[in-house]
Amino acid sequence: MDGSEAFMSMAVWGGAASLGLVALPKVWQRLQLSLAKYPSLGGHLRMAKRVSKLIPSYSYPDATWYAVDGAPLAVEQRRRTALAHLGKLLKDQSPQTLAQSDAARPMLSDLQLISQYRVPYQFRALLAQYVKLGSFWRESSGVWLTDLDGNRFIDVTGSYGVNLFGSDYYKASMAQGAELAQPLGVVLGSYHPVVLDNVQRLCKISGMDEVSFHMSGTEAVMQAVRLARYHTRKPKIVRFTGAYHGWWDDVQPGPGNPMPPSQHTLTLNEMHPNTLRVLRNRNDIACVLINPLQAMHPNRAAPTDSTLVDGTRHVAYDRAAYTAWLTELRAVCTAKGIALILDEVFLGFRLAKGGAQEYFGVKADLVTYGKTLGGGLPVGVICGKARWMKRFQEDKPGDICFARGTFNAHPYVMCAMNVFLKSLDTPAVESLYARATQTWSARQALLNERLQAAGVPVRVAGMETVWSVLYEVPSRYNWLLQYYLRAQGIALSWVGTGRMIFSFNFDDAAFDDFCHRFVLATQSMQTDGWWWVPEAQSGKKIRRQVLKEMLAAKFRSA
Repeated sequence: MDGSEAFMSMAVWGGAASLGLVALPKVWQRLQLSLAKYPSLGGHLRMAKRVSKLIPSYSYPDATWYAVDGAPLAVEQRRRTALAHLGKLLKDQSPQTLAQSDAARPMLSDLQLISQYRVPYQFRALLAQYVKLGSFWRESSGVWLTDLDGNRFIDVTGSYGVNLFGSDYYKASMAQGAELAQPLGVVLGSYHPVVLDNVQRLCKISGMDEVSFHMSGTEAVMQAVRLARYHTRKPKIVRFTGAYHGWWDDVQPGPGNPMPPSQHTLTLNEMHPNTLRVLRNRNDIACVLINPLQAMHPNRAAPTDSTLVDGTRHVAYDRAAYTAWLTELRAVCTAKGIALILDEVFLGFRLAKGGAQEYFGVKADLVTYGKTLGGGLPVGVICGKARWMKRFQEDKPGDICFARGTFNAHPYVMCAMNVFLKSLDTPAVESLYARATQTWSARQALLNERLQAAGVPVRVAGMETVWSVLYEVPSRYNWLLQYYLRAQGIALSWVGTGRMIFSFNFDDAAFDDFCHRFVLATQSMQTDGWWWVPEAQSGKKIRRQVLKEMLAAKFRSA
């Protein structure tokens, strides 16, 4: 090898070594990110989207529907009789309600969606021949909903979290708000006089400097993220596995979103030191989004009956552990200049008057609210520190973070909100908050005692007024309980037993009535044979069985 060749060789090796040194930090960063992902499809969204597109559609036929778990003939026959009886009971109970629901479904895309996803899809086709639920209500009163046929049901739908103080309270708030707003009417773009009082009260409650109004919780979160990116000049946001922050692309990047996951959204493992390591070592993160509802089931999506494939559900609420996690997260975000955004759209004002900040003792940079804050009307709100809320630069007039909306600060919404905010300072509401944790913990324990005494494999767990139903037997049919509850006069939201949301106006008598109906529903379901399971049955065995079914269906359709 002559001198020129040796020089060239050294140059190549030197270049390669330099490239390696340059690439090393990126490789190390990528490794840290991988280690901070939750080890499930929920933590790996690109893979989750690929898998979701491969899932084949198939239905259990009549011959196997009642015994997909291998139930003996006697149990299968009992189940057949029970399903026909349950369907007839629900149909005879609410014919007008069901008729209106059936008439509206072809024209209401939302109703089509929720009708499809009440149960695991393999059971859907045959179930629809026997059992239907209506989606229309005529009136509300106290803790009750009345359908179009005059039947009354105890309301634990919660109206997606809006109904904190009871339906009568919100009807009164909207009526008083409308009376306040009527002289001004729909004058948009400027403000009704109550807005000053609203922002003063919101700043005091949240401990923040400024407020902005929006038309929904999703909008509020969108703008909070935009503000974080605007002020940090950094592109990436961090969300946690399973958490919901609205349906827009950046924060709902997995299955259900037609777009591929954004390269600027990092979905990480909540309550894990590897996630804190990522936050400490990266310099491109604008904000971290926290939905405090995830304290009930960290790194898992909101529980629904449509996902009860193996009959199991996980709720593991530990207030002390979640408080410690938020405290650590707050410290890291402060050190790195990352905006900590607390998304209280769902839970705001349910946990405490000061929300999750007060409940967990952790201060955010930006807080988003919605739901109950509108006094029964739709709203989204951001409260934040002044340094995060400003939408323009004094020295750069062309550099702005624009956000407006036609109905932002709508007079009727602002007036209903004012009624709500003023009521928070009344002795009656302060008393409700003061005893809320003790009351709902005791009620949860009471229902579990009654369920245990009844000898049924069901328990409840949750956080304050938001509960989930847990099943102690790996049945393929646990999702059926939602229909037995409706038959006993309990109204759930479309996600079924995954979420029961109570209002503060439940007195002891109303809760006792709820417990009585709930236990009766579980006893009926047990009598009808749905909780028979083969010996040594497990969730793992069920998942393997379903995977084999899916593969067989996939190959048949290929």
